[in-house]
Amino acid sequence: MTKQKDFLRIGVFYDGTFFIKAQNYFWGKKYGWLTFQEFHKLLEKYVGIKEQGHSSCKVVYSAWFQGLFKESEATENNLRLDRKRHQDLLHAGIEPKNVPMSETKGEKAIDVYMAVETLQIGLDDKIDIAILVTGDGDYVPLVRTLMKNGIRVVIAYFEYEEPNNKSFVNERLVSSANYSLNINSLENDRDFKADFKTIFRHPEDNKKTSFKKQDN
Repeated sequence: MTKQKDFLRIGVFYDGTFFIKAQNYFWGKKYGWLTFQEFHKLLEKYVGIKEQGHSSCKVVYSAWFQGLFKESEATENNLRLDRKRHQDLLHAGIEPKNVPMSETKGEKAIDVYMAVETLQIGLDDKIDIAILVTGDGDYVPLVRTLMKNGIRVVIAYFEYEEPNNKSFVNERLVSSANYSLNINSLENDRDFKADFKTIFRHPEDNKKTSFKKQDN
């Protein structure tokens, strides 16, 4: 019988554009700025509840995947916000993984990059659980391959809908993973509503920081 690991290692892999849209949504709704450190703590708590029998669980690796426009094609506001977000990622210990935005395929290459990097981390036995922050059904093969190699998978996603702005998760992606977590649903969840409030930074928390919605 295989002995269960006492310490559970978590890897968090961000679909950057997906997360940015959620940041913009919550900021526009006056929730505050969705931050990484507290977001990781919320994910750790969720995994701890789902995976019983461990002394602790901790995010030991995290990476951010995003396609970047060429400087000549990006707005000044986007360039400034990309720099601020890059600093946020570094402070949170998240590795930025960027590729140039394709003129014909958009961010399609970033999907492949994220899949390859995530699978490599899993196969190198650096994590026990992979949390994919995305709603994209293109990651179904990645989920299945990770699970085939003994890595449990959580799909963490945002679900909201308003005119010209919506977010949802692919049902095939959810059904292929071990667990799925709708972050928006935690606002009214008895066990998580207090944690939900902590994942947002408010303007008064840092008078020197000013965020504006990033163009998409």
